Amino acid sequence: MKIQNKVIVVTGAGSGIGRELTLHLLSKGASVAGVDVNPAALEETSSLAGQLSIQLERFVVNVADRPAVEALPADIIARFGAVDCIINNAGIIQPFTKLNNLDYSIIERVFNVNLFGTLFMTKAFLPHLLKRPEAHIVNLSSMGGFLPVPGQTIYCAAKAAVKLMSEGLASELIGTNVRVTVVFPGAVATNIRGNSGVHMPNQGESSGGTKALLPRTAAQVIVRGIERNARHVLVGKDAILMEKLHRLNPDFAARAIAKKMGGLLTSQ
Repeated sequence: MKIQNKVIVVTGAGSGIGRELTLHLLSKGASVAGVDVNPAALEETSSLAGQLSIQLERFVVNVADRPAVEALPADIIARFGAVDCIINNAGIIQPFTKLNNLDYSIIERVFNVNLFGTLFMTKAFLPHLLKRPEAHIVNLSSMGGFLPVPGQTIYCAAKAAVKLMSEGLASELIGTNVRVTVVFPGAVATNIRGNSGVHMPNQGESSGGTKALLPRTAAQVIVRGIERNARHVLVGKDAILMEKLHRLNPDFAARAIAKKMGGLLTSQ
């Protein structure tokens, strides 16, 4: 899909990958509806956009709130006249804790934001996207969506569900004007731990032993994937490496991640 002159909705636009996606899309001539639960974070994104902020509209919405999400398309179309693409980027992780120790309130929150937030957005906007000459749905899964990460089991389960939901939707939309891309970031240097209310030792490296990717670089990789109408986009050397390893030897890949993350679990 061509980016220029398109209207693109980005969730989680107040920080991290979502902020960088917003700024990069604006620089390529798109109009952006930035969605975030944090109004101050959205304001900062708008400030960073500078003169390009004229093409940015901010919407303070919790993607886990279905009625609020269902009202969003009308609000955005009233401002821009149409929607051509949604990027479901908003997400949180769980405390770095084994499943046995997780409260149901945390489990529900992780599923509500990561899976149901993506589902609500997709269901709300799909009827409008089907009316456009070309349109796109972009759902962020995770490297944990195809590879188990001890201490993030519920997060991985939610992101695996996003993966399969996206792939199933892509098959359902064959023959239509709507394309679906599912994105698998590895380690990206964002504040997702802080935004998720999770406190754990700083992880400066990814599971593959490479430095965490800058959010700006991740955003550029994702946008290139949209422009190519790619079904899958792997973001970061660690995601690329572990995806190959998981296909070749899933048991070895799972053990490698478990060994890497084991120290964090035993410190809880």
